[in-house]
Amino acid sequence: MANGMPLRFVFASDSFKGTLSSADTARLLEVAARRAHPGCSCVFVPMADGGEGTVDALVSACGGTYRDLVVSDPVGRSVTARYGLLGEGRAVIEMAAASGLPLVDKGERDPRRTSTFGTGQLLLDALDAGCADVTLAIGGSATNDGGMGCLRALGVRFLDAEGIELRGVGADLARVTEIDASGLDRRVGRIRLRVMCDVDNPLCGPCGATRVFAPQKGASPQVVEELEWGMRNYARRLEACSDRAVDVPGAGAAGGLGAACLALLSARLVLGVDAVLELVGLDRLLEGASLCVTGEGRYDGQTARGKVVSGVAAACARAHVPCVALVGSRDPQAELVPGLSGIEVSAPEGMPLPEALARSRELYAAAARRLFELWP
Repeated sequence: MANGMPLRFVFASDSFKGTLSSADTARLLEVAARRAHPGCSCVFVPMADGGEGTVDALVSACGGTYRDLVVSDPVGRSVTARYGLLGEGRAVIEMAAASGLPLVDKGERDPRRTSTFGTGQLLLDALDAGCADVTLAIGGSATNDGGMGCLRALGVRFLDAEGIELRGVGADLARVTEIDASGLDRRVGRIRLRVMCDVDNPLCGPCGATRVFAPQKGASPQVVEELEWGMRNYARRLEACSDRAVDVPGAGAAGGLGAACLALLSARLVLGVDAVLELVGLDRLLEGASLCVTGEGRYDGQTARGKVVSGVAAACARAHVPCVALVGSRDPQAELVPGLSGIEVSAPEGMPLPEALARSRELYAAAARRLFELWP
């Protein structure tokens, strides 16, 4: 009880990739909260930032349905991908379902070979389903192709100096000399396309798609430089074709898919977490809350660049609600984002990552108990 009123906790955590879903964290938090504060009330808010879990979060929040489709995975194999239909001609697509990093085994990860073609197939299917309002969440990719694969699936052709059509993988970035958009599906121009970016990185440069994210996708330092050079060439060709600036915040999301959508699909780039917060109505749910608990797998320098924790903390600051993040691990150099009161880390310092992942549920539950036993 606080001032005679029952405690009310809001749980709005991102998923912990490969281990705990957003719903899993909420269940573990509720057990810990009720144990430490009997009689409290708990509210779960599905959360995502444009990466893994975005479709599930929005289908849950909006009462939507799922649609399954066989598409190409990042290296061209067939995979069944799922996206969401939210009613009233609206669809939400998670590019990671078709072009995500977990679809490629660690031993074969190479952003020179991967493509977003499957993501384009999902967009095409949404058009065939009659959707006029499409939200594309573009976090968690295995790709660094500048979105060429996605555009190819929609009818765009990329040609080299000899006029030969390219496959649209990362290695082709440096070879593009002409972009032929005459075959682009005309229906694209008649829909509203919102691209949810989970980061605000530009397309090129030290904070761009390649230098920041390509190493996570299997690129060696030498390959990173090759891809960066190619991305700069590609950016020039894309700007010449579309007459639009493409090296802007968010354009570097998903290995440059953000840039492709901005240039040729008339998309609006938005921070994914902001779009999710609006759709799930977090501001309203925070009214009268005693505490909000958010979180993510790792709290680091990227957290402040549009991740769930930063978005939720900002909403809590506006609502004057205390906000704590329960995370798997933390970069000691990363400072608190505005609106965040504190951080609880579940994995003990020095624990090997494989062990931390294997014991993620146990460690998270223990951290949740610590959090509520010490609060307020």
